Amino acid sequence: MIQPRLFAALALLCMPAALMAQQLSNPVLNRDFPDPTVIRAEGKYYAYATQSGANIQVAVSTDLQHWELLGDALPEPPVWANTHYWAPHVLYDAALRKYVLFYSGESVSDSTGKCLGVAYADRPEGPFKDKGSPLVCGEGFEHIDPMAMVDPKTGKKLLYWGSGFKPIRVQEMTDNWSAFAPGSVAVPVVQPGMEAKYTRLIEGAWIDYHGGYYYLYYSGDNCCGEKASYAVLVARSRKATGPFRTMAEEKGTAGSVILEMDSTWLAPGHNSVFSNAKGKQYIAYHAIQRGKGGARVFCIRPLRYVKGWPVVE
Repeated sequence: MIQPRLFAALALLCMPAALMAQQLSNPVLNRDFPDPTVIRAEGKYYAYATQSGANIQVAVSTDLQHWELLGDALPEPPVWANTHYWAPHVLYDAALRKYVLFYSGESVSDSTGKCLGVAYADRPEGPFKDKGSPLVCGEGFEHIDPMAMVDPKTGKKLLYWGSGFKPIRVQEMTDNWSAFAPGSVAVPVVQPGMEAKYTRLIEGAWIDYHGGYYYLYYSGDNCCGEKASYAVLVARSRKATGPFRTMAEEKGTAGSVILEMDSTWLAPGHNSVFSNAKGKQYIAYHAIQRGKGGARVFCIRPLRYVKGWPVVE
């Protein structure tokens, strides 16, 4: 007779890889870790998040389930902002041999609202050092939530961002990511108010290139507090700068939501999409666990594309 413990081990060995990938238990980090970006670097996974004890939080993992906090990725505050920093995105630029951090900050000027910043580091955990001036500032909080990418079709360096009841937009950047490209303009890619739910305000843009389409993930519309109402929606385009069509427009349905609240989780959103070394894709996001306070904890779930659209497993 096969012993129960041996039987369980044999069953695990025979389990399909796709099913094994679904065994993550959420939250993967049970602390306030909002707006998570996950990247693979130097054989590990690094996650970056909004403040909560550091200017920019950074954590590391080898298996996606167990995460170790590494401290502050941006220990030296920029001269142009005060103590509020959030929504980080990090990528590695091989030509520069630098990790590049894009983030949001509150201007030190009373007449200016939120701004976008850029900082550089030699290591994925930092320390990142700001370039010395913001990319763009404006009234309110329309200039937040940056996400940068190199267009796989054109090689152009692009920045997506937006909130504050304004559209999410994209604009080309210079080769070193320090400024917008001369002569470039910000192009709106998705407008707020396009659907009845979750689009009064839209933010948290993320682009994933898959199967010839650029998939634009975004969140709306109230991330936090007692009336938190947040979800992840998706649109797609054949070009990085659009035009993007929402899943609802393409399918003729009422909404474009792929991740929203359930009996356990409230206000899931502000996601990133990444893959493991074998190409299995995941979506990282924050959510509030019902009955356990208002912390936006760090969650990860498998993601796959079915008939041209992403499905959160």
